[in-house]
Amino acid sequence: MEFDLWAQLPSVLPEIGVTALAVVVLFADCYGSQATRRNVVYISALAMALLALVPLIWLPDPALYENGALLWGGMVNYDPLAQIFKVMLLLGGAVTCVLAAGDRGVGDKGEFYLIVIIATLGGMMMSSASDLILVFVALETLSIPLYMLASFRRGDARSAESGMKYFLYGAFASAIMLFGFSLLYGFTGATNLAAIADSLNSLGDGLLVVMAALVMVVLGFGFKIGAVPFHFWTPDVYEGAPTPVTAFVSVSSKAASFALLLRFMTAVFPADLVIAGVAIHDFWINLLVVISILSMTLGNIVALRQTNIKRLLAYSSIAQAGYTLIGVAALQGAEPGLAVASVSFYMFMYIFTNLLVFGGAILFIDKTDSEEISDLAGLNRRSPWLALFLTIGLLSLGGIPPTAGFFGKFFLFQAAVNANLVGLALIAVTNAIIALYYYLVVIKVMYVDVGPDDDVAIGIPRVYGWSLGITALVVILLGTIAVTPIYDWAILGAAGL
Repeated sequence: MEFDLWAQLPSVLPEIGVTALAVVVLFADCYGSQATRRNVVYISALAMALLALVPLIWLPDPALYENGALLWGGMVNYDPLAQIFKVMLLLGGAVTCVLAAGDRGVGDKGEFYLIVIIATLGGMMMSSASDLILVFVALETLSIPLYMLASFRRGDARSAESGMKYFLYGAFASAIMLFGFSLLYGFTGATNLAAIADSLNSLGDGLLVVMAALVMVVLGFGFKIGAVPFHFWTPDVYEGAPTPVTAFVSVSSKAASFALLLRFMTAVFPADLVIAGVAIHDFWINLLVVISILSMTLGNIVALRQTNIKRLLAYSSIAQAGYTLIGVAALQGAEPGLAVASVSFYMFMYIFTNLLVFGGAILFIDKTDSEEISDLAGLNRRSPWLALFLTIGLLSLGGIPPTAGFFGKFFLFQAAVNANLVGLALIAVTNAIIALYYYLVVIKVMYVDVGPDDDVAIGIPRVYGWSLGITALVVILLGTIAVTPIYDWAILGAAGL
Protein backbone atom coordinates (compact mmCIF):
# COMPACT_ATOMS: atom_id res chain seq x y z
CA MET A 1 0.00 0.00 0.00
CA GLU A 2 1.30 3.44 -0.93
CA PHE A 3 2.49 5.54 1.98
CA ASP A 4 0.52 8.79 2.27
CA LEU A 5 2.50 11.20 4.44
CA TRP A 6 -0.15 13.92 4.65
CA ALA A 7 -2.88 11.46 5.61
CA GLN A 8 -0.80 10.01 8.44
CA LEU A 9 0.80 13.25 9.67
CA PRO A 10 -2.08 14.31 12.00
CA SER A 11 -1.52 11.18 14.11
CA VAL A 12 1.91 12.46 15.22
CA LEU A 13 1.43 16.24 14.99
CA PRO A 14 1.43 16.69 18.80
CA GLU A 15 4.70 14.72 19.07
CA ILE A 16 6.27 16.79 16.26
CA GLY A 17 5.18 19.97 18.05
CA VAL A 18 6.65 18.83 21.37
CA THR A 19 9.93 17.86 19.67
CA ALA A 20 10.13 21.30 18.04
CA LEU A 21 9.38 22.90 21.42
CA ALA A 22 12.24 20.95 23.00
CA VAL A 23 14.64 22.33 20.37
CA VAL A 24 13.37 25.89 20.91
CA VAL A 25 13.72 25.62 24.69
CA LEU A 26 17.23 24.16 24.35
CA PHE A 27 18.43 27.01 22.15
CA ALA A 28 16.62 29.65 24.21
CA ASP A 29 18.30 28.44 27.38
CA CYS A 30 21.76 28.03 25.84
CA TYR A 31 21.95 31.03 23.55
CA GLY A 32 19.11 33.35 24.55
CA SER A 33 19.42 36.57 26.50
CA GLN A 34 18.95 36.74 30.27
CA ALA A 35 15.32 37.80 29.77
CA THR A 36 14.73 34.93 27.34
CA ARG A 37 16.13 32.39 29.79
CA ARG A 38 13.87 33.76 32.52
CA ASN A 39 10.88 33.29 30.23
CA VAL A 40 11.67 29.67 29.29
CA VAL A 41 9.12 28.52 31.85
CA TYR A 42 6.35 30.53 30.20
CA ILE A 43 7.41 29.47 26.71
CA SER A 44 7.28 25.83 27.79
CA ALA A 45 3.96 26.06 29.65
CA LEU A 46 2.15 28.13 27.02
CA ALA A 47 3.40 26.02 24.11
CA MET A 48 2.35 22.74 25.74
CA ALA A 49 -1.06 24.18 26.61
CA LEU A 50 -1.54 25.25 22.98
CA LEU A 51 -0.30 21.89 21.68
CA ALA A 52 -3.00 20.24 23.80
CA LEU A 53 -5.48 21.76 21.34
CA VAL A 54 -3.97 19.85 18.40
CA PRO A 55 -5.54 16.45 19.24
CA LEU A 56 -8.86 18.25 19.65
CA ILE A 57 -8.64 19.95 16.26
CA TRP A 58 -7.38 17.01 14.20
CA LEU A 59 -9.70 14.25 15.36
CA PRO A 60 -9.38 10.75 13.88
CA ASP A 61 -12.08 9.60 11.48
CA PRO A 62 -14.52 7.28 13.35
CA ALA A 63 -14.63 4.89 10.41
CA LEU A 64 -10.84 4.74 10.58
CA TYR A 65 -10.34 3.90 14.24
CA GLU A 66 -13.29 1.53 14.46
CA ASN A 67 -11.45 -0.66 11.95
CA GLY A 68 -8.14 -0.23 13.74
CA ALA A 69 -6.14 2.77 12.58
CA LEU A 70 -2.57 1.47 12.56
CA LEU A 71 -0.36 4.07 10.90
CA TRP A 72 3.36 4.53 10.29
CA GLY A 73 3.92 0.90 9.40
CA GLY A 74 1.67 -0.38 12.20
CA MET A 75 3.68 1.42 14.91
CA VAL A 76 1.13 4.08 15.86
CA ASN A 77 -2.54 3.71 16.76
CA TYR A 78 -4.58 6.77 15.79
CA ASP A 79 -7.76 6.74 17.86
CA PRO A 80 -9.58 8.89 20.45
CA LEU A 81 -8.01 7.00 23.36
CA ALA A 82 -4.55 8.16 22.30
CA GLN A 83 -5.86 11.70 21.79
CA ILE A 84 -7.39 11.85 25.28
CA PHE A 85 -4.17 10.84 26.99
CA LYS A 86 -2.08 13.16 24.83
CA VAL A 87 -4.26 16.09 25.90
CA MET A 88 -4.00 15.24 29.59
CA LEU A 89 -0.23 14.70 29.43
CA LEU A 90 0.34 18.02 27.66
CA LEU A 91 -1.85 19.89 30.12
CA GLY A 92 -0.12 18.13 33.02
CA GLY A 93 3.28 19.14 31.66
CA ALA A 94 2.14 22.75 31.20
CA VAL A 95 0.83 23.02 34.78
CA THR A 96 4.01 21.37 36.12
CA CYS A 97 6.18 23.99 34.42
CA VAL A 98 4.26 26.86 36.03
CA LEU A 99 4.29 25.21 39.45
CA ALA A 100 8.03 24.52 39.20
CA ALA A 101 8.72 28.22 38.60
CA GLY A 102 8.03 28.88 42.28
CA ASP A 103 10.51 26.28 43.56
CA ARG A 104 13.99 27.34 44.64
CA GLY A 105 16.78 25.45 42.93
CA VAL A 106 14.51 24.18 40.15
CA GLY A 107 12.44 27.04 38.81
CA ASP A 108 15.39 29.03 37.43
CA LYS A 109 16.95 26.09 35.56
CA GLY A 110 16.05 26.00 31.87
CA GLU A 111 17.20 22.40 31.53
CA PHE A 112 14.48 21.36 33.98
CA TYR A 113 11.76 22.41 31.55
CA LEU A 114 13.57 20.73 28.66
CA ILE A 115 13.61 17.42 30.53
CA VAL A 116 9.91 17.79 31.41
CA ILE A 117 9.14 18.33 27.72
CA ILE A 118 11.10 15.22 26.68
CA ALA A 119 9.38 13.12 29.36
CA THR A 120 6.00 14.38 28.13
CA LEU A 121 6.98 13.35 24.61
CA GLY A 122 7.71 9.84 25.86
CA GLY A 123 4.34 9.63 27.60
CA MET A 124 2.54 10.76 24.45
CA MET A 125 4.32 8.11 22.39
CA MET A 126 3.27 5.48 24.94
CA SER A 127 -0.38 6.44 24.64
CA SER A 128 -0.51 5.53 20.93
CA ALA A 129 2.19 2.82 20.63
CA SER A 130 1.07 -0.36 18.84
CA ASP A 131 4.39 -2.12 18.41
CA LEU A 132 6.79 -3.62 20.95
CA ILE A 133 9.69 -1.60 19.57
CA LEU A 134 7.89 1.73 19.92
CA VAL A 135 6.48 0.65 23.28
CA PHE A 136 9.94 0.15 24.73
CA VAL A 137 11.43 3.25 23.11
CA ALA A 138 8.54 5.32 24.47
CA LEU A 139 8.89 3.81 27.94
CA GLU A 140 12.55 4.72 28.10
CA THR A 141 11.93 8.17 26.62
CA LEU A 142 9.63 8.78 29.57
CA SER A 143 11.63 6.94 32.23
CA ILE A 144 15.17 8.25 31.69
CA PRO A 145 14.17 11.93 31.99
CA LEU A 146 12.26 11.08 35.18
CA TYR A 147 15.41 9.50 36.66
CA MET A 148 17.27 12.72 35.85
CA LEU A 149 14.56 14.89 37.38
CA ALA A 150 14.49 12.87 40.61
CA SER A 151 18.17 13.66 41.20
CA PHE A 152 17.99 17.18 39.78
CA ARG A 153 19.29 18.89 42.93
CA ARG A 154 22.84 17.64 42.75
CA GLY A 155 23.84 19.21 46.06
CA ASP A 156 20.96 17.62 47.95
CA ALA A 157 21.79 14.17 49.35
CA ARG A 158 18.12 13.17 49.49
CA SER A 159 17.58 14.10 45.86
CA ALA A 160 20.67 12.18 44.77
CA GLU A 161 19.54 9.15 46.77
CA SER A 162 16.02 9.25 45.33
CA GLY A 163 17.39 9.54 41.79
CA MET A 164 19.72 6.58 42.28
CA LYS A 165 16.99 4.41 43.81
CA TYR A 166 14.56 5.33 41.06
CA PHE A 167 17.14 4.57 38.38
CA LEU A 168 18.21 1.21 39.81
CA TYR A 169 14.67 -0.04 40.46
CA GLY A 170 13.48 1.34 37.12
CA ALA A 171 16.31 -0.26 35.17
CA PHE A 172 15.58 -3.60 36.85
CA ALA A 173 11.86 -3.36 36.06
CA SER A 174 12.58 -2.31 32.46
CA ALA A 175 14.93 -5.24 31.99
CA ILE A 176 12.29 -7.69 33.23
CA MET A 177 9.64 -6.14 31.00
CA LEU A 178 12.01 -6.26 28.00
CA PHE A 179 12.64 -9.95 28.69
CA GLY A 180 8.87 -10.48 28.65
CA PHE A 181 8.71 -8.67 25.29
CA SER A 182 11.49 -10.88 23.95
CA LEU A 183 9.58 -14.02 24.93
CA LEU A 184 6.50 -12.77 23.12
CA TYR A 185 8.55 -11.95 20.04
CA GLY A 186 10.40 -15.26 20.18
CA PHE A 187 7.16 -17.24 20.30
CA THR A 188 5.29 -15.24 17.67
CA GLY A 189 7.94 -13.68 15.43
CA ALA A 190 5.95 -10.41 15.50
CA THR A 191 6.34 -7.07 17.22
CA ASN A 192 2.95 -5.56 16.33
CA LEU A 193 0.56 -6.01 19.27
CA ALA A 194 -2.36 -7.27 17.18
CA ALA A 195 -0.09 -9.62 15.21
CA ILE A 196 1.23 -11.07 18.47
CA ALA A 197 -2.33 -11.87 19.57
CA ASP A 198 -3.08 -13.56 16.24
CA SER A 199 0.04 -15.72 16.55
CA LEU A 200 -0.68 -16.62 20.18
CA ASN A 201 -4.16 -17.78 19.15
CA SER A 202 -2.60 -20.37 16.86
CA LEU A 203 -0.30 -21.77 19.56
CA GLY A 204 -1.16 -25.23 20.77
CA ASP A 205 1.40 -25.22 23.56
CA GLY A 206 3.75 -22.86 25.37
CA LEU A 207 1.38 -21.94 28.18
CA LEU A 208 4.13 -21.51 30.80
CA VAL A 209 6.21 -19.24 28.58
CA VAL A 210 3.23 -17.05 27.72
CA MET A 211 2.27 -16.85 31.40
CA ALA A 212 5.85 -15.93 32.30
CA ALA A 213 5.89 -13.20 29.65
CA LEU A 214 2.55 -11.89 30.93
CA VAL A 215 3.77 -11.71 34.53
CA MET A 216 6.96 -9.93 33.46
CA VAL A 217 5.01 -7.34 31.50
CA VAL A 218 2.62 -6.78 34.43
CA LEU A 219 5.64 -6.33 36.71
CA GLY A 220 7.01 -3.61 34.44
CA PHE A 221 3.68 -1.80 34.34
CA GLY A 222 3.25 -2.28 38.08
CA PHE A 223 6.51 -0.46 38.70
CA LYS A 224 5.56 2.44 36.43
CA ILE A 225 2.21 3.00 38.15
CA GLY A 226 3.56 2.37 41.66
CA ALA A 227 1.27 -0.55 42.49
CA VAL A 228 1.91 -3.13 45.25
CA PRO A 229 4.17 -5.14 45.39
CA PHE A 230 6.22 -2.99 42.99
CA HIS A 231 5.72 0.19 45.01
CA PHE A 232 8.83 0.12 47.19
CA TRP A 233 10.52 2.99 45.33
CA THR A 234 7.58 5.37 45.65
CA PRO A 235 7.81 6.80 49.22
CA ASP A 236 11.58 7.41 49.13
CA VAL A 237 11.55 8.93 45.65
CA TYR A 238 8.52 11.11 46.40
CA GLU A 239 10.12 12.40 49.60
CA GLY A 240 13.64 12.89 48.28
CA ALA A 241 12.96 14.35 44.83
CA PRO A 242 12.25 18.06 44.39
CA THR A 243 8.55 18.64 44.99
CA PRO A 244 7.77 19.75 41.39
CA VAL A 245 9.43 16.54 40.19
CA THR A 246 7.36 14.47 42.60
CA ALA A 247 4.22 16.14 41.24
CA PHE A 248 5.21 15.41 37.64
CA VAL A 249 6.25 11.81 38.33
CA SER A 250 3.02 11.12 40.17
CA VAL A 251 0.85 12.10 37.19
CA SER A 252 2.82 11.65 33.97
CA SER A 253 4.15 8.15 34.61
CA LYS A 254 0.74 6.93 35.83
CA ALA A 255 -1.32 8.40 33.01
CA ALA A 256 0.98 7.21 30.22
CA SER A 257 1.36 3.77 31.77
CA PHE A 258 -2.39 3.25 32.15
CA ALA A 259 -2.95 4.32 28.54
CA LEU A 260 -0.43 1.73 27.38
CA LEU A 261 -1.64 -0.91 29.85
CA LEU A 262 -5.20 -0.69 28.49
CA ARG A 263 -4.02 -0.99 24.92
CA PHE A 264 -1.41 -3.68 25.55
CA MET A 265 -3.53 -6.07 27.59
CA THR A 266 -6.60 -5.86 25.35
CA ALA A 267 -4.54 -6.21 22.16
CA VAL A 268 -2.03 -8.92 23.14
CA PHE A 269 -4.17 -10.96 25.57
CA PRO A 270 -7.76 -10.55 24.30
CA ALA A 271 -10.82 -12.26 25.75
CA ASP A 272 -10.80 -15.08 23.18
CA LEU A 273 -7.15 -16.09 23.75
CA VAL A 274 -6.99 -19.70 25.00
CA ILE A 275 -3.75 -21.69 25.22
CA ALA A 276 -3.74 -25.34 26.27
CA GLY A 277 -7.30 -24.95 27.52
CA VAL A 278 -6.46 -21.97 29.77
CA ALA A 279 -8.13 -18.58 29.24
CA ILE A 280 -5.23 -16.12 29.47
CA HIS A 281 -7.66 -13.22 29.78
CA ASP A 282 -9.11 -14.58 33.03
CA PHE A 283 -5.62 -15.06 34.46
CA TRP A 284 -4.45 -11.48 33.97
CA ILE A 285 -7.80 -10.07 35.11
CA ASN A 286 -7.55 -12.00 38.40
CA LEU A 287 -3.91 -10.97 38.75
CA LEU A 288 -4.85 -7.29 38.42
CA VAL A 289 -7.71 -7.71 40.90
CA VAL A 290 -5.24 -8.99 43.51
CA ILE A 291 -2.78 -6.17 42.79
CA SER A 292 -5.61 -3.62 42.99
CA ILE A 293 -6.74 -4.85 46.41
CA LEU A 294 -3.19 -4.93 47.78
CA SER A 295 -2.41 -1.44 46.44
CA MET A 296 -5.57 0.16 47.84
CA THR A 297 -5.28 -1.49 51.22
CA LEU A 298 -1.57 -1.10 51.88
CA GLY A 299 -1.42 2.43 50.47
CA ASN A 300 -4.27 3.69 52.62
CA ILE A 301 -3.32 1.90 55.84
CA VAL A 302 0.32 3.02 55.74
CA ALA A 303 -0.72 6.57 54.80
CA LEU A 304 -2.62 6.81 58.10
CA ARG A 305 0.68 6.95 60.02
CA GLN A 306 2.55 9.43 57.85
CA THR A 307 3.65 12.78 59.25
CA ASN A 308 5.43 14.03 56.11
CA ILE A 309 3.08 15.47 53.49
CA LYS A 310 5.10 14.12 50.56
CA ARG A 311 5.23 10.60 51.98
CA LEU A 312 1.51 10.76 52.70
CA LEU A 313 0.88 11.69 49.07
CA ALA A 314 3.21 8.87 48.00
CA TYR A 315 1.13 6.25 49.77
CA SER A 316 -2.01 7.99 48.55
CA SER A 317 -0.62 7.61 45.01
CA ILE A 318 -0.17 3.88 45.58
CA ALA A 319 -3.80 3.64 46.68
CA GLN A 320 -4.92 5.69 43.66
CA ALA A 321 -3.14 3.21 41.39
CA GLY A 322 -5.16 0.47 43.07
CA TYR A 323 -8.41 2.31 42.42
CA THR A 324 -7.54 2.82 38.75
CA LEU A 325 -6.69 -0.86 38.31
CA ILE A 326 -10.35 -1.56 39.12
CA GLY A 327 -11.23 -0.11 35.74
CA VAL A 328 -8.63 -2.27 33.98
CA ALA A 329 -9.89 -5.39 35.76
CA ALA A 330 -13.47 -4.50 34.78
CA LEU A 331 -12.56 -5.08 31.13
CA GLN A 332 -13.87 -8.62 31.65
CA GLY A 333 -17.44 -7.35 31.90
CA ALA A 334 -20.17 -7.14 29.28
CA GLU A 335 -19.46 -3.39 28.82
CA PRO A 336 -15.68 -3.03 28.51
CA GLY A 337 -16.16 0.42 26.99
CA LEU A 338 -17.38 1.70 30.35
CA ALA A 339 -14.28 0.26 32.03
CA VAL A 340 -11.95 2.02 29.57
CA ALA A 341 -13.90 5.26 29.96
CA SER A 342 -13.71 5.06 33.76
CA VAL A 343 -9.91 4.71 33.65
CA SER A 344 -9.59 7.58 31.15
CA PHE A 345 -11.82 9.90 33.19
CA TYR A 346 -10.07 8.97 36.45
CA MET A 347 -6.65 9.74 35.01
CA PHE A 348 -7.92 13.01 33.54
CA MET A 349 -9.23 14.22 36.88
CA TYR A 350 -6.28 12.75 38.81
CA ILE A 351 -3.74 14.79 36.87
CA PHE A 352 -5.38 18.08 37.83
CA THR A 353 -6.20 16.97 41.37
CA ASN A 354 -2.71 15.77 42.21
CA LEU A 355 -1.03 18.78 40.60
CA LEU A 356 -3.31 21.05 42.65
CA VAL A 357 -2.30 19.37 45.91
CA PHE A 358 1.38 19.29 45.01
CA GLY A 359 1.22 22.89 43.76
CA GLY A 360 0.02 23.99 47.18
CA ALA A 361 2.66 21.83 48.84
CA ILE A 362 5.41 23.31 46.65
CA LEU A 363 4.54 26.85 47.74
CA PHE A 364 4.21 25.93 51.41
CA ILE A 365 7.52 24.02 51.47
CA ASP A 366 9.29 26.83 49.63
CA LYS A 367 8.06 29.42 52.15
CA THR A 368 8.55 27.40 55.35
CA ASP A 369 11.28 24.81 54.54
CA SER A 370 9.07 22.20 56.18
CA GLU A 371 7.32 19.11 54.82
CA GLU A 372 5.68 18.12 58.11
CA ILE A 373 1.90 17.97 58.20
CA SER A 374 1.90 19.46 61.72
CA ASP A 375 3.51 22.63 60.36
CA LEU A 376 0.44 23.23 58.19
CA ALA A 377 -1.31 24.27 61.43
CA GLY A 378 -3.07 27.60 61.00
CA LEU A 379 -2.50 27.74 57.25
CA ASN A 380 -6.03 29.08 56.78
CA ARG A 381 -5.05 32.19 58.77
CA ARG A 382 -1.66 32.57 57.07
CA SER A 383 -2.91 32.07 53.51
CA PRO A 384 -6.67 31.47 53.08
CA TRP A 385 -6.43 30.90 49.32
CA LEU A 386 -3.61 28.40 49.62
CA ALA A 387 -5.53 26.47 52.29
CA LEU A 388 -8.61 26.51 50.06
CA PHE A 389 -6.69 25.16 47.05
CA LEU A 390 -5.20 22.35 49.14
CA THR A 391 -8.61 21.54 50.58
CA ILE A 392 -10.21 21.23 47.14
CA GLY A 393 -7.41 18.92 46.00
CA LEU A 394 -7.56 16.74 49.12
CA LEU A 395 -11.35 16.46 48.96
CA SER A 396 -11.07 15.40 45.33
CA LEU A 397 -8.53 12.72 46.22
CA GLY A 398 -10.98 11.56 48.89
CA GLY A 399 -13.87 11.45 46.42
CA ILE A 400 -16.07 14.11 48.03
CA PRO A 401 -18.57 16.05 45.85
CA PRO A 402 -18.62 18.51 44.17
CA THR A 403 -15.03 17.73 43.24
CA ALA A 404 -13.90 15.59 40.31
CA GLY A 405 -12.78 12.73 42.52
CA PHE A 406 -16.37 11.85 43.40
CA PHE A 407 -17.35 11.00 39.82
CA GLY A 408 -13.92 9.48 39.17
CA LYS A 409 -14.47 6.89 41.89
CA PHE A 410 -18.14 6.51 41.05
CA PHE A 411 -17.37 5.52 37.45
CA LEU A 412 -14.70 3.04 38.56
CA PHE A 413 -16.97 1.42 41.14
CA GLN A 414 -19.82 1.32 38.63
CA ALA A 415 -17.56 -0.42 36.10
CA ALA A 416 -16.62 -3.01 38.73
CA VAL A 417 -20.27 -3.73 39.57
CA ASN A 418 -21.16 -4.02 35.85
CA ALA A 419 -18.35 -6.55 35.49
CA ASN A 420 -19.70 -8.63 38.43
CA LEU A 421 -16.75 -7.58 40.60
CA VAL A 422 -19.02 -6.59 43.47
CA GLY A 423 -16.56 -7.79 46.11
CA LEU A 424 -13.81 -5.64 44.60
CA ALA A 425 -16.14 -2.65 44.56
CA LEU A 426 -17.00 -3.14 48.26
CA ILE A 427 -13.30 -3.36 49.18
CA ALA A 428 -12.69 -0.18 47.18
CA VAL A 429 -15.50 1.68 48.96
CA THR A 430 -14.09 0.60 52.34
CA ASN A 431 -10.66 1.83 51.32
CA ALA A 432 -12.10 5.13 50.13
CA ILE A 433 -13.58 5.66 53.60
CA ILE A 434 -10.21 4.88 55.23
CA ALA A 435 -8.48 7.31 52.87
CA LEU A 436 -10.96 10.05 53.65
CA TYR A 437 -9.77 10.02 57.27
CA TYR A 438 -6.17 11.03 56.57
CA TYR A 439 -7.20 13.61 53.96
CA LEU A 440 -9.58 15.19 56.50
CA VAL A 441 -6.85 15.16 59.15
CA VAL A 442 -4.70 17.39 56.94
CA ILE A 443 -7.66 19.73 56.36
CA LYS A 444 -8.34 19.79 60.10
CA VAL A 445 -4.73 20.77 60.80
CA MET A 446 -4.95 23.67 58.32
CA TYR A 447 -8.24 25.07 59.64
CA VAL A 448 -8.44 24.09 63.32
CA ASP A 449 -4.96 23.64 64.76
CA VAL A 450 -3.00 26.65 65.99
CA GLY A 451 0.55 27.09 64.74
CA PRO A 452 3.43 29.13 66.20
CA ASP A 453 3.59 31.33 63.07
CA ASP A 454 -0.11 32.12 62.71
CA ASP A 455 0.63 35.81 62.27
CA VAL A 456 3.19 35.26 59.45
CA ALA A 457 1.37 35.51 56.13
CA ILE A 458 2.30 33.32 53.16
CA GLY A 459 1.99 35.21 49.91
CA ILE A 460 1.08 33.60 46.59
CA PRO A 461 2.84 34.96 43.47
CA ARG A 462 0.34 36.20 40.89
CA VAL A 463 1.15 33.73 38.10
CA TYR A 464 1.36 30.89 40.60
CA GLY A 465 -1.98 31.86 42.10
CA TRP A 466 -3.64 31.96 38.69
CA SER A 467 -2.23 28.52 37.91
CA LEU A 468 -3.55 27.04 41.15
CA GLY A 469 -6.86 28.84 40.72
CA ILE A 470 -7.42 27.52 37.20
CA THR A 471 -6.42 24.00 38.27
CA ALA A 472 -8.83 24.15 41.22
CA LEU A 473 -11.58 25.41 38.90
CA VAL A 474 -10.99 22.47 36.55
CA VAL A 475 -11.26 20.05 39.48
CA ILE A 476 -14.61 21.60 40.45
CA LEU A 477 -15.88 21.67 36.85
CA LEU A 478 -14.96 18.01 36.35
CA GLY A 479 -17.12 17.23 39.35
CA THR A 480 -20.09 19.27 38.13
CA ILE A 481 -20.97 20.59 34.67
CA ALA A 482 -17.97 19.20 32.75
CA VAL A 483 -18.31 15.60 33.86
CA THR A 484 -20.69 14.58 31.05
CA PRO A 485 -18.70 15.87 28.04
CA ILE A 486 -15.41 14.50 29.36
CA TYR A 487 -16.95 11.11 30.17
CA ASP A 488 -18.64 10.97 26.76
CA TRP A 489 -15.28 11.72 25.19
CA ALA A 490 -13.78 8.88 27.24
CA ILE A 491 -16.55 6.54 26.02
CA LEU A 492 -15.64 7.48 22.46
CA GLY A 493 -12.01 6.68 23.26
CA ALA A 494 -12.97 3.15 24.20
CA ALA A 495 -14.08 2.50 20.61
CA GLY A 496 -10.44 2.30 19.55
CA LEU A 497 -10.00 -0.83 21.65
